[in-house]
Amino acid sequence: MKYARIFHDNKEKYGIINSDSLFQEILPSYFSSEYQIIGDSIILNENIKFLSPCEPTKIVCLGLNYIDHAYELKMEIPQEPIIFIKPSSAVIGHKEDIIYPDGVTQLDYEGELALVIKKKTKNVKPEEVKDFILGFTCFNDVTARDLQRKDGQWTRAKSFDTFAPIGPWIVSDVNVGDLKIQTILNGKIVQNSTTKNMIFKIEDVVSFVSKIMTLYPGDVISLGTPPGVGPMKKGDIISVRIEDIGELTNFVAGSL
Repeated sequence: MKYARIFHDNKEKYGIINSDSLFQEILPSYFSSEYQIIGDSIILNENIKFLSPCEPTKIVCLGLNYIDHAYELKMEIPQEPIIFIKPSSAVIGHKEDIIYPDGVTQLDYEGELALVIKKKTKNVKPEEVKDFILGFTCFNDVTARDLQRKDGQWTRAKSFDTFAPIGPWIVSDVNVGDLKIQTILNGKIVQNSTTKNMIFKIEDVVSFVSKIMTLYPGDVISLGTPPGVGPMKKGDIISVRIEDIGELTNFVAGSL
């Protein structure tokens, strides 16, 4: 199943995309176990605006979760997940602008696979996790690298408005054990790996996080970035492409 949230006829709509690229609106949303299909199908064309497919209360991100990235940085493999949080105010959708903040001197892309929580999740066991995941999506963990180095911790560098592009949709029923993951900067592939290089299993990650904090429907866990992280500049086009899921594209713009 492919779930999306769009802006159409001056209205935000939750819905399902079928194989013919038709959008079918549902109520109240795909986070409800009893949603209903309403209205006529909508043809998805270039004039349809994709919103972020979820509205998370928080985004939990993993640092150093690809073994090839750890080798690239010459760092030891972590014994347990390293996590940090991005705020909901950082979220943008497909084809929206990433704002390059004034005063930042290095703005980096980090293409990632992310999962979306389906229902309230707390203290779940790894073997229970699949029942709490709605599906998977593309994510860009945009980072002000100069501020990360300056601060010595990650909150400011990761939390600017527009620093959490998500989308364009959520895909369920996909095996994410060995998917090609790429980041493309101005048409050039700059990150190229596979999800089989992730250090921690998804079931263990969700269980681990749920024992620290309650996760709510629409919350996102982003599963770390492969090697090849690097800088963007104003005017760039950046895309995160994941096999069997889709491609998230954003534009780098100056401050408003």
